[in-house]
Amino acid sequence: MTDELHLPMTQIRVSGHETFPLRLLWLKKAYDVASGPHGVDRRTFHEQSAIARFGVGKNMALSMRHWALAAGVISDDGEAALTATDFGHMIFGNDGLDPYLEQHSTLWLIHANLVAIPDVATTFYYAFNRINQSAFSREDLVQAMAVIVGSRGGRATVETLKRDVEVFVRSYAARSQDAGEDASEPLMVELGLLRELKSSGQMEFVRGPKNTLPDGVFARVLKRYWGRNHQQSPTLSVEQAQYGPGSPGRVFKLDEDSLVARLMRISDVTGGKMTWTDTAGLRQVALVGNLAEIDELTLIAASYKRRRAA
Repeated sequence: MTDELHLPMTQIRVSGHETFPLRLLWLKKAYDVASGPHGVDRRTFHEQSAIARFGVGKNMALSMRHWALAAGVISDDGEAALTATDFGHMIFGNDGLDPYLEQHSTLWLIHANLVAIPDVATTFYYAFNRINQSAFSREDLVQAMAVIVGSRGGRATVETLKRDVEVFVRSYAARSQDAGEDASEPLMVELGLLRELKSSGQMEFVRGPKNTLPDGVFARVLKRYWGRNHQQSPTLSVEQAQYGPGSPGRVFKLDEDSLVARLMRISDVTGGKMTWTDTAGLRQVALVGNLAEIDELTLIAASYKRRRAA
Protein backbone atom coordinates (compact mmCIF):
# COMPACT_ATOMS: atom_id res chain seq x y z
CA MET A 1 0.00 0.00 0.00
CA THR A 2 2.96 2.34 -0.38
CA ASP A 3 3.04 2.93 -4.14
CA GLU A 4 3.16 6.48 -5.46
CA LEU A 5 0.07 8.49 -6.21
CA HIS A 6 -0.84 8.48 -9.88
CA LEU A 7 -1.12 12.21 -10.52
CA PRO A 8 1.25 15.12 -9.91
CA MET A 9 -0.03 17.29 -7.10
CA THR A 10 0.40 20.88 -6.09
CA GLN A 11 -0.24 19.85 -2.49
CA ILE A 12 -1.14 16.96 -0.22
CA ARG A 13 -4.20 17.54 1.93
CA VAL A 14 -4.64 15.41 5.03
CA SER A 15 -6.24 17.99 7.32
CA GLY A 16 -8.68 20.90 7.31
CA HIS A 17 -11.78 18.93 8.29
CA GLU A 18 -11.15 19.49 12.02
CA THR A 19 -11.90 15.73 12.48
CA PHE A 20 -15.56 16.12 11.39
CA PRO A 21 -16.98 14.13 8.45
CA LEU A 22 -19.26 15.98 6.04
CA ARG A 23 -22.76 16.48 7.49
CA LEU A 24 -26.20 17.21 6.09
CA LEU A 25 -26.88 20.92 5.30
CA TRP A 26 -23.23 21.97 5.61
CA LEU A 27 -22.78 22.37 1.86
CA LYS A 28 -26.03 24.30 1.53
CA LYS A 29 -25.02 26.68 4.32
CA ALA A 30 -21.60 27.26 2.80
CA TYR A 31 -23.13 27.79 -0.63
CA ASP A 32 -25.70 30.29 0.63
CA VAL A 33 -23.10 32.51 2.27
CA ALA A 34 -20.83 32.46 -0.81
CA SER A 35 -23.48 32.66 -3.54
CA GLY A 36 -23.60 36.44 -3.94
CA PRO A 37 -22.10 38.14 -7.01
CA HIS A 38 -18.88 38.94 -5.16
CA GLY A 39 -18.72 35.85 -2.97
CA VAL A 40 -17.79 36.20 0.68
CA ASP A 41 -14.66 37.17 2.58
CA ARG A 42 -12.61 34.03 3.15
CA ARG A 43 -12.31 34.97 6.85
CA THR A 44 -16.07 34.49 7.31
CA PHE A 45 -15.68 30.91 8.52
CA HIS A 46 -12.93 31.93 10.98
CA GLU A 47 -14.69 34.82 12.67
CA GLN A 48 -16.48 34.57 16.01
CA SER A 49 -19.73 35.46 14.24
CA ALA A 50 -19.49 32.16 12.32
CA ILE A 51 -20.95 30.36 15.34
CA ALA A 52 -24.18 32.38 15.14
CA ARG A 53 -24.20 32.54 11.33
CA PHE A 54 -23.95 28.80 10.76
CA GLY A 55 -25.37 27.43 14.00
CA VAL A 56 -22.32 25.28 14.69
CA GLY A 57 -19.15 25.55 16.76
CA LYS A 58 -16.07 27.33 15.42
CA ASN A 59 -14.25 24.13 14.48
CA MET A 60 -17.34 22.86 12.68
CA ALA A 61 -17.54 26.12 10.73
CA LEU A 62 -13.96 25.57 9.56
CA SER A 63 -14.83 21.99 8.68
CA MET A 64 -17.85 23.21 6.71
CA ARG A 65 -15.60 25.46 4.63
CA HIS A 66 -13.14 22.59 4.04
CA TRP A 67 -15.83 20.21 2.77
CA ALA A 68 -17.51 22.84 0.60
CA LEU A 69 -14.17 23.53 -1.10
CA ALA A 70 -13.32 19.83 -1.41
CA ALA A 71 -16.76 19.00 -2.83
CA GLY A 72 -16.46 21.74 -5.45
CA VAL A 73 -19.42 23.75 -4.14
CA ILE A 74 -17.35 26.88 -3.48
CA SER A 75 -13.92 27.96 -4.72
CA ASP A 76 -11.09 30.03 -3.26
CA ASP A 77 -9.71 32.73 -5.54
CA GLY A 78 -6.45 32.68 -3.62
CA GLU A 79 -6.86 36.26 -2.53
CA ALA A 80 -9.77 37.42 -0.38
CA ALA A 81 -12.97 35.78 -1.55
CA LEU A 82 -14.80 32.46 -1.53
CA THR A 83 -17.29 32.17 -4.39
CA ALA A 84 -19.94 29.66 -5.36
CA THR A 85 -19.06 27.47 -8.35
CA ASP A 86 -21.27 26.65 -11.34
CA PHE A 87 -21.71 23.21 -9.78
CA GLY A 88 -22.75 24.84 -6.51
CA HIS A 89 -25.31 27.08 -8.23
CA MET A 90 -26.70 24.15 -10.20
CA ILE A 91 -27.29 21.99 -7.13
CA PHE A 92 -27.89 24.44 -4.27
CA GLY A 93 -29.30 27.60 -5.90
CA ASN A 94 -32.89 28.82 -5.45
CA ASP A 95 -33.93 26.73 -8.44
CA GLY A 96 -31.25 24.12 -7.82
CA LEU A 97 -31.58 20.46 -8.64
CA ASP A 98 -31.26 19.24 -5.05
CA PRO A 99 -30.53 22.01 -2.51
CA TYR A 100 -31.30 19.85 0.52
CA LEU A 101 -29.48 16.70 -0.59
CA GLU A 102 -32.54 14.51 -0.96
CA GLN A 103 -31.35 12.56 -4.01
CA HIS A 104 -28.63 9.96 -4.44
CA SER A 105 -27.48 11.73 -7.61
CA THR A 106 -26.08 14.58 -5.53
CA LEU A 107 -24.30 12.27 -3.11
CA TRP A 108 -22.60 10.44 -5.99
CA LEU A 109 -21.50 13.76 -7.51
CA ILE A 110 -20.05 14.96 -4.22
CA HIS A 111 -18.33 11.62 -3.67
CA ALA A 112 -16.74 11.76 -7.12
CA ASN A 113 -15.50 15.30 -6.48
CA LEU A 114 -13.85 14.13 -3.26
CA VAL A 115 -12.08 10.98 -4.44
CA ALA A 116 -11.36 11.25 -8.17
CA ILE A 117 -8.25 13.45 -7.80
CA PRO A 118 -5.54 13.35 -5.11
CA ASP A 119 -5.02 16.98 -4.12
CA VAL A 120 -8.50 17.57 -2.66
CA ALA A 121 -8.62 14.90 0.06
CA THR A 122 -5.50 12.83 -0.45
CA THR A 123 -6.31 9.94 1.90
CA PHE A 124 -9.76 9.57 0.34
CA TYR A 125 -8.23 9.43 -3.14
CA TYR A 126 -5.57 6.94 -2.13
CA ALA A 127 -8.01 4.61 -0.42
CA PHE A 128 -10.39 4.43 -3.37
CA ASN A 129 -7.82 4.40 -6.15
CA ARG A 130 -4.68 2.67 -4.92
CA ILE A 131 -5.77 -0.04 -2.48
CA ASN A 132 -6.04 -3.37 -4.26
CA GLN A 133 -6.41 -5.88 -1.44
CA SER A 134 -9.90 -7.00 -0.42
CA ALA A 135 -9.54 -5.78 3.19
CA PHE A 136 -7.28 -3.30 4.92
CA SER A 137 -6.83 -1.84 8.38
CA ARG A 138 -6.67 1.74 9.58
CA GLU A 139 -3.01 1.14 10.43
CA ASP A 140 -2.29 0.00 6.85
CA LEU A 141 -3.71 3.23 5.51
CA VAL A 142 -1.87 5.41 8.04
CA GLN A 143 1.45 3.78 7.13
CA ALA A 144 0.82 4.16 3.41
CA MET A 145 -0.05 7.84 3.80
CA ALA A 146 3.06 8.45 5.92
CA VAL A 147 5.23 7.10 3.09
CA ILE A 148 3.43 9.22 0.50
CA VAL A 149 3.62 12.42 2.54
CA GLY A 150 7.32 11.82 3.17
CA SER A 151 8.07 11.07 -0.47
CA ARG A 152 6.45 14.35 -1.50
CA GLY A 153 8.43 16.37 1.00
CA GLY A 154 5.35 17.10 3.06
CA ARG A 155 5.00 17.25 6.81
CA ALA A 156 2.31 15.51 8.81
CA THR A 157 2.54 13.81 12.19
CA VAL A 158 1.37 10.26 12.71
CA GLU A 159 -1.44 11.63 14.88
CA THR A 160 -2.58 13.92 12.06
CA LEU A 161 -2.63 10.97 9.67
CA LYS A 162 -4.51 8.82 12.16
CA ARG A 163 -7.17 11.51 12.52
CA ASP A 164 -7.45 11.88 8.76
CA VAL A 165 -7.83 8.12 8.26
CA GLU A 166 -10.47 8.00 10.99
CA VAL A 167 -12.42 10.79 9.28
CA PHE A 168 -12.24 8.82 6.03
CA VAL A 169 -13.59 5.69 7.74
CA ARG A 170 -16.34 7.59 9.55
CA SER A 171 -17.31 9.33 6.31
CA TYR A 172 -18.16 6.08 4.52
CA ALA A 173 -18.62 3.20 6.99
CA ALA A 174 -21.83 2.97 9.01
CA ARG A 175 -21.59 2.94 12.78
CA SER A 176 -24.23 1.41 15.04
CA GLN A 177 -23.21 1.85 18.67
CA ASP A 178 -22.71 5.61 19.00
CA ALA A 179 -25.09 7.93 20.78
CA GLY A 180 -25.77 11.64 20.71
CA GLU A 181 -24.58 14.13 18.08
CA ASP A 182 -21.82 11.90 16.76
CA ALA A 183 -24.38 9.20 15.98
CA SER A 184 -25.76 11.19 13.04
CA GLU A 185 -24.55 9.39 9.96
CA PRO A 186 -22.26 11.41 7.65
CA LEU A 187 -23.57 11.92 4.14
CA MET A 188 -21.42 9.42 2.28
CA VAL A 189 -22.49 6.49 4.48
CA GLU A 190 -25.74 6.31 2.53
CA LEU A 191 -23.84 5.23 -0.60
CA GLY A 192 -22.81 1.95 1.04
CA LEU A 193 -19.29 1.94 -0.39
CA LEU A 194 -17.33 0.86 2.70
CA ARG A 195 -18.02 -1.50 5.57
CA GLU A 196 -16.19 -2.51 8.69
CA LEU A 197 -15.70 -6.23 9.23
CA LYS A 198 -16.80 -6.91 12.80
CA SER A 199 -14.69 -10.04 13.08
CA SER A 200 -11.39 -8.27 12.41
CA GLY A 201 -12.05 -4.54 12.57
CA GLN A 202 -10.66 -4.24 9.04
CA MET A 203 -12.31 -2.20 6.32
CA GLU A 204 -13.66 -3.55 3.04
CA PHE A 205 -14.97 -1.78 -0.06
CA VAL A 206 -18.37 -2.94 -1.31
CA ARG A 207 -18.13 -3.70 -5.02
CA GLY A 208 -21.20 -4.14 -7.16
CA PRO A 209 -23.63 -2.51 -9.61
CA LYS A 210 -24.54 0.64 -7.57
CA ASN A 211 -28.18 0.86 -8.60
CA THR A 212 -28.61 4.46 -7.39
CA LEU A 213 -25.69 5.76 -9.49
CA PRO A 214 -26.99 7.72 -12.52
CA ASP A 215 -25.42 7.22 -15.93
CA GLY A 216 -24.81 10.97 -16.17
CA VAL A 217 -22.60 10.96 -13.06
CA PHE A 218 -20.79 7.88 -14.35
CA ALA A 219 -20.18 9.59 -17.72
CA ARG A 220 -18.89 12.77 -16.03
CA VAL A 221 -16.26 10.79 -14.12
CA LEU A 222 -15.35 8.83 -17.26
CA LYS A 223 -14.89 12.06 -19.23
CA ARG A 224 -12.70 13.62 -16.54
CA TYR A 225 -10.59 10.49 -16.19
CA TRP A 226 -10.14 10.30 -19.96
CA GLY A 227 -9.10 13.95 -20.14
CA ARG A 228 -6.58 13.69 -17.30
CA ASN A 229 -4.94 10.42 -18.27
CA HIS A 230 -5.59 9.57 -21.94
CA GLN A 231 -6.37 12.87 -23.61
CA GLN A 232 -4.56 12.02 -26.82
CA SER A 233 -6.18 8.61 -27.22
CA PRO A 234 -9.37 8.20 -29.30
CA THR A 235 -10.32 5.04 -27.37
CA LEU A 236 -10.46 3.83 -23.79
CA SER A 237 -10.38 0.16 -22.90
CA VAL A 238 -12.57 -1.60 -20.35
CA GLU A 239 -9.47 -2.28 -18.27
CA GLN A 240 -8.55 1.41 -18.17
CA ALA A 241 -12.10 2.42 -17.22
CA GLN A 242 -12.18 -0.28 -14.56
CA TYR A 243 -8.77 -0.07 -12.90
CA GLY A 244 -7.15 3.28 -13.73
CA PRO A 245 -6.75 5.61 -10.72
CA GLY A 246 -9.61 8.11 -10.91
CA SER A 247 -11.59 5.89 -13.28
CA PRO A 248 -15.31 5.20 -12.73
CA GLY A 249 -14.55 1.58 -11.88
CA ARG A 250 -12.30 2.70 -9.03
CA VAL A 251 -14.30 5.72 -7.89
CA PHE A 252 -17.63 3.89 -7.72
CA LYS A 253 -16.32 0.40 -6.88
CA LEU A 254 -18.18 -1.18 -9.80
CA ASP A 255 -17.75 -4.83 -10.70
CA GLU A 256 -16.73 -5.48 -14.29
CA ASP A 257 -20.16 -6.62 -15.52
CA SER A 258 -21.79 -3.46 -14.17
CA LEU A 259 -19.08 -1.26 -15.67
CA VAL A 260 -19.47 -2.87 -19.09
CA ALA A 261 -23.26 -2.48 -18.92
CA ARG A 262 -22.84 1.25 -18.37
CA LEU A 263 -20.22 1.58 -21.11
CA MET A 264 -22.55 -0.19 -23.54
CA ARG A 265 -25.11 2.57 -23.10
CA ILE A 266 -22.65 5.49 -22.81
CA SER A 267 -23.77 6.79 -26.20
CA ASP A 268 -27.25 7.53 -24.84
CA VAL A 269 -26.11 9.90 -22.10
CA THR A 270 -23.33 11.58 -24.14
CA GLY A 271 -25.42 12.23 -27.25
CA GLY A 272 -23.33 9.80 -29.29
CA LYS A 273 -20.03 11.52 -28.47
CA MET A 274 -18.80 8.32 -26.77
CA THR A 275 -19.69 4.96 -28.27
CA TRP A 276 -19.19 1.34 -27.21
CA THR A 277 -17.33 -0.99 -29.56
CA ASP A 278 -16.64 -4.71 -29.28
CA THR A 279 -14.68 -5.90 -32.29
CA ALA A 280 -12.62 -9.09 -32.36
CA GLY A 281 -12.82 -9.29 -28.60
CA LEU A 282 -11.47 -5.75 -28.11
CA ARG A 283 -13.93 -4.04 -25.78
CA GLN A 284 -13.55 -0.29 -25.58
CA VAL A 285 -15.22 3.10 -25.76
CA ALA A 286 -14.48 5.31 -28.75
CA LEU A 287 -14.58 9.09 -28.74
CA VAL A 288 -16.53 10.76 -31.55
CA GLY A 289 -15.21 14.32 -31.85
CA ASN A 290 -13.44 15.60 -28.74
CA LEU A 291 -13.97 15.59 -24.99
CA ALA A 292 -14.62 19.34 -24.83
CA GLU A 293 -17.86 18.79 -26.74
CA ILE A 294 -19.28 16.76 -23.84
CA ASP A 295 -20.80 19.32 -21.47
CA GLU A 296 -20.50 18.30 -17.82
CA LEU A 297 -23.44 20.41 -16.65
CA THR A 298 -25.62 18.61 -19.21
CA LEU A 299 -24.47 15.27 -17.81
CA ILE A 300 -25.35 16.47 -14.31
CA ALA A 301 -28.79 17.64 -15.41
CA ALA A 302 -29.40 14.26 -17.05
CA SER A 303 -28.67 12.61 -13.70
CA TYR A 304 -31.82 14.09 -12.23
CA LYS A 305 -34.13 12.79 -14.91
CA ARG A 306 -35.79 9.41 -15.00
CA ARG A 307 -33.10 6.75 -15.11
CA ARG A 308 -32.87 3.15 -16.16
CA ALA A 309 -31.86 0.66 -13.49
CA ALA A 310 -28.19 -0.33 -13.53
